[in-house]
Amino acid sequence: MDTIFSRSTIILSKPPIFPLRTPSQTSHPSLSSFASSSKNLNLFFSNGSRSHKHRAHLGSGSRFSFPVRKLSVTCGSGIQEIDQTQFSDSVLNSDRPVLVEFVANWCGPCRLISPAIEWVAQEYQDRLTVVKIDHDANPKLIEKYKVYGLPTLILFKNGKEVPESRREGAITKVKLKEYLDPLLESISIV
Repeated sequence: MDTIFSRSTIILSKPPIFPLRTPSQTSHPSLSSFASSSKNLNLFFSNGSRSHKHRAHLGSGSRFSFPVRKLSVTCGSGIQEIDQTQFSDSVLNSDRPVLVEFVANWCGPCRLISPAIEWVAQEYQDRLTVVKIDHDANPKLIEKYKVYGLPTLILFKNGKEVPESRREGAITKVKLKEYLDPLLESISIV
Protein backbone atom coordinates (compact mmCIF):
# COMPACT_ATOMS: atom_id res chain seq x y z
CA MET A 1 0.00 0.00 0.00
CA ASP A 2 1.46 3.35 -1.02
CA THR A 3 -0.65 5.76 0.96
CA ILE A 4 -2.79 5.78 4.08
CA PHE A 5 -4.58 8.91 5.19
CA SER A 6 -7.08 10.20 7.72
CA ARG A 7 -8.46 13.69 8.39
CA SER A 8 -5.11 15.07 9.56
CA THR A 9 -2.46 12.45 8.79
CA ILE A 10 -1.04 11.16 5.52
CA ILE A 11 1.43 8.27 5.37
CA LEU A 12 3.38 7.89 2.13
CA SER A 13 5.73 5.09 1.16
CA LYS A 14 8.10 7.66 -0.38
CA PRO A 15 8.57 11.38 -0.03
CA PRO A 16 6.72 13.47 -2.56
CA ILE A 17 9.08 15.10 -5.05
CA PHE A 18 7.26 18.37 -5.43
CA PRO A 19 6.52 21.44 -3.36
CA LEU A 20 3.06 21.22 -1.89
CA ARG A 21 0.50 23.92 -1.40
CA THR A 22 -2.40 22.18 0.23
CA PRO A 23 -3.37 18.58 -0.33
CA SER A 24 -6.29 19.53 -2.55
CA GLN A 25 -4.06 21.73 -4.79
CA THR A 26 -1.45 19.12 -5.63
CA SER A 27 -1.36 16.68 -8.51
CA HIS A 28 -0.09 13.77 -6.39
CA PRO A 29 -2.84 11.13 -6.81
CA SER A 30 -2.77 10.17 -3.13
CA LEU A 31 -3.11 13.75 -1.96
CA SER A 32 -5.33 15.29 -4.62
CA SER A 33 -8.51 13.77 -3.27
CA PHE A 34 -7.52 14.46 0.31
CA ALA A 35 -9.29 17.55 1.61
CA SER A 36 -8.37 18.33 5.17
CA SER A 37 -10.46 20.62 7.28
CA SER A 38 -7.66 20.57 9.82
CA LYS A 39 -5.16 23.43 9.91
CA ASN A 40 -2.42 21.02 10.99
CA LEU A 41 -1.29 18.13 8.85
CA ASN A 42 1.05 15.32 9.80
CA LEU A 43 2.90 13.79 6.85
CA PHE A 44 4.86 10.57 7.18
CA PHE A 45 6.98 8.77 4.65
CA SER A 46 9.23 5.78 4.83
CA ASN A 47 12.27 4.96 2.73
CA GLY A 48 12.24 1.34 3.79
CA SER A 49 14.72 1.58 6.66
CA ARG A 50 13.37 4.54 8.64
CA SER A 51 10.37 6.78 8.80
CA HIS A 52 10.28 10.55 8.66
CA LYS A 53 7.61 12.88 10.01
CA HIS A 54 6.84 16.36 8.77
CA ARG A 55 4.29 18.60 10.44
CA ALA A 56 2.83 21.47 8.50
CA HIS A 57 0.44 24.22 9.47
CA LEU A 58 -2.00 24.94 6.65
CA GLY A 59 -3.22 28.48 6.89
CA SER A 60 -5.14 30.25 4.19
CA GLY A 61 -2.99 30.11 1.04
CA SER A 62 0.04 28.86 3.00
CA ARG A 63 2.70 26.78 1.33
CA PHE A 64 4.97 24.13 2.67
CA SER A 65 7.51 21.83 1.09
CA PHE A 66 9.59 18.83 1.97
CA PRO A 67 13.37 18.77 2.15
CA VAL A 68 13.79 16.58 -0.93
CA ARG A 69 17.09 15.64 -2.50
CA LYS A 70 17.20 16.87 -6.09
CA LEU A 71 18.59 14.25 -8.43
CA SER A 72 20.23 15.04 -11.72
CA VAL A 73 22.51 13.54 -14.29
CA THR A 74 25.71 15.53 -14.10
CA CYS A 75 28.56 15.73 -16.56
CA GLY A 76 31.99 14.80 -15.31
CA SER A 77 35.24 15.91 -16.80
CA GLY A 78 35.61 14.92 -20.41
CA ILE A 79 31.85 14.91 -21.04
CA GLN A 80 30.22 17.85 -22.76
CA GLU A 81 26.51 18.57 -22.35
CA ILE A 82 25.12 19.93 -25.60
CA ASP A 83 21.75 20.95 -27.02
CA GLN A 84 20.07 20.99 -30.44
CA THR A 85 21.92 24.13 -31.54
CA GLN A 86 25.34 22.60 -30.82
CA PHE A 87 24.62 19.13 -32.17
CA SER A 88 25.77 19.80 -35.72
CA ASP A 89 29.11 21.29 -34.69
CA SER A 90 29.85 18.92 -31.80
CA VAL A 91 28.63 15.65 -33.30
CA LEU A 92 27.99 15.75 -37.04
CA ASN A 93 31.03 17.86 -37.97
CA SER A 94 33.44 16.19 -35.54
CA ASP A 95 36.59 14.62 -36.99
CA ARG A 96 36.50 12.00 -34.19
CA PRO A 97 33.89 9.39 -33.30
CA VAL A 98 31.30 10.82 -30.88
CA LEU A 99 29.36 8.78 -28.33
CA VAL A 100 26.04 10.53 -27.68
CA GLU A 101 24.14 9.71 -24.52
CA PHE A 102 20.50 10.82 -24.38
CA VAL A 103 19.51 11.29 -20.72
CA ALA A 104 16.94 12.92 -18.44
CA ASN A 105 17.20 14.08 -14.83
CA TRP A 106 14.14 12.03 -13.87
CA CYS A 107 15.60 8.84 -15.39
CA GLY A 108 16.92 6.42 -12.75
CA PRO A 109 18.92 4.25 -15.18
CA CYS A 110 20.55 7.43 -16.58
CA ARG A 111 21.83 8.32 -13.13
CA LEU A 112 22.87 4.72 -12.60
CA ILE A 113 25.17 4.57 -15.64
CA SER A 114 26.54 8.10 -15.23
CA PRO A 115 29.78 6.89 -13.52
CA ALA A 116 30.35 4.34 -16.30
CA ILE A 117 29.92 7.03 -18.97
CA GLU A 118 32.38 9.26 -17.09
CA TRP A 119 34.80 6.31 -17.05
CA VAL A 120 34.39 5.95 -20.83
CA ALA A 121 35.14 9.65 -21.33
CA GLN A 122 38.40 9.23 -19.40
CA GLU A 123 39.40 5.77 -20.67
CA TYR A 124 38.71 6.50 -24.37
CA GLN A 125 39.59 10.21 -24.40
CA ASP A 126 42.18 9.70 -27.15
CA ARG A 127 39.75 7.72 -29.35
CA LEU A 128 36.33 9.36 -29.02
CA THR A 129 34.34 12.30 -27.66
CA VAL A 130 31.44 11.80 -25.24
CA VAL A 131 28.45 14.16 -25.14
CA LYS A 132 25.20 14.16 -23.19
CA ILE A 133 21.91 15.47 -24.50
CA ASP A 134 18.98 16.23 -22.22
CA HIS A 135 15.94 14.40 -23.56
CA ASP A 136 13.37 16.92 -22.31
CA ALA A 137 15.16 20.03 -23.56
CA ASN A 138 15.87 18.74 -27.09
CA PRO A 139 12.66 17.36 -28.63
CA LYS A 140 13.79 17.83 -32.24
CA LEU A 141 16.82 15.58 -31.74
CA ILE A 142 14.70 13.03 -29.88
CA GLU A 143 12.29 12.92 -32.79
CA LYS A 144 14.96 12.91 -35.51
CA TYR A 145 16.96 10.07 -33.97
CA LYS A 146 13.89 8.21 -32.69
CA VAL A 147 14.99 7.96 -29.08
CA TYR A 148 12.31 5.86 -27.42
CA GLY A 149 14.08 4.63 -24.27
CA LEU A 150 16.50 6.19 -21.83
CA PRO A 151 19.37 6.20 -21.53
CA THR A 152 20.16 5.78 -25.21
CA LEU A 153 23.71 5.57 -26.53
CA ILE A 154 24.47 6.23 -30.20
CA LEU A 155 27.93 6.33 -31.76
CA PHE A 156 28.47 8.80 -34.62
CA LYS A 157 31.32 8.85 -37.12
CA ASN A 158 31.71 11.26 -40.06
CA GLY A 159 28.33 12.83 -39.33
CA LYS A 160 26.40 9.55 -39.44
CA GLU A 161 25.10 7.06 -36.94
CA VAL A 162 27.36 4.01 -36.89
CA PRO A 163 25.27 0.97 -37.88
CA GLU A 164 24.38 -1.31 -34.95
CA SER A 165 25.64 1.27 -32.43
CA ARG A 166 22.33 2.16 -30.81
CA ARG A 167 21.99 0.89 -27.23
CA GLU A 168 19.09 1.59 -24.83
CA GLY A 169 18.92 1.06 -21.09
CA ALA A 170 21.35 0.75 -18.22
CA ILE A 171 24.67 -0.94 -18.84
CA THR A 172 27.60 -1.95 -16.63
CA LYS A 173 31.13 -0.71 -17.18
CA VAL A 174 32.22 -4.16 -18.42
CA LYS A 175 29.32 -4.39 -20.90
CA LEU A 176 29.99 -0.80 -21.99
CA LYS A 177 33.57 -1.75 -22.83
CA GLU A 178 32.33 -4.85 -24.69
CA TYR A 179 29.91 -2.60 -26.59
CA LEU A 180 32.44 0.12 -27.51
CA ASP A 181 35.61 -1.83 -28.37
CA PRO A 182 34.18 -3.70 -31.41
CA LEU A 183 32.42 -0.55 -32.64
CA LEU A 184 35.57 1.54 -32.45
CA GLU A 185 37.54 -1.25 -34.08
CA SER A 186 35.05 -1.55 -36.94
CA ILE A 187 35.02 2.18 -37.69
CA SER A 188 38.83 2.44 -37.58
CA ILE A 189 39.07 -0.20 -40.31
CA VAL A 190 36.53 1.50 -42.56
